[in-house]
Amino acid sequence: MNVRDSGDQRSGRRSLSQRQLQPLAREVAASLPGVSHGRPFVEKLDVYKVGDKVFMIVTDDPDEKIITLKADPDHASALRDHFQTVTFGRYLDKGHWISVGAGRGITSQLITKLVKTSYQLVIETMSVRDRPKKDTV
Repeated sequence: MNVRDSGDQRSGRRSLSQRQLQPLAREVAASLPGVSHGRPFVEKLDVYKVGDKVFMIVTDDPDEKIITLKADPDHASALRDHFQTVTFGRYLDKGHWISVGAGRGITSQLITKLVKTSYQLVIETMSVRDRPKKDTV
């Protein structure tokens, strides 16, 4: 995914508010095959998995409304350079994870793509036997 194709105000797409970001990410993640979620670490972290592998963490902290997603390291770097509210991933490997907060250019289209890409990156690490029956995104 090209960073410039992700959409911003100039292309007519509206940036998401803090109230919109996490519900959208949860909705997209829940729609994907084989996804489960729970709070295995602490109450404020809603962890989304496919099989036994994490692909998204939603931080339920009113002072830190972010989602954390798996990303290709080069793409993660480009996203951090392009968007002020995309940072190194909290809680996980900084090279392969990003955290995303609401802000300029963070659109529903971008969040949908990032959640689905994170899911797909995790699916690709699973054995064919362990993958959900429908792993197309």
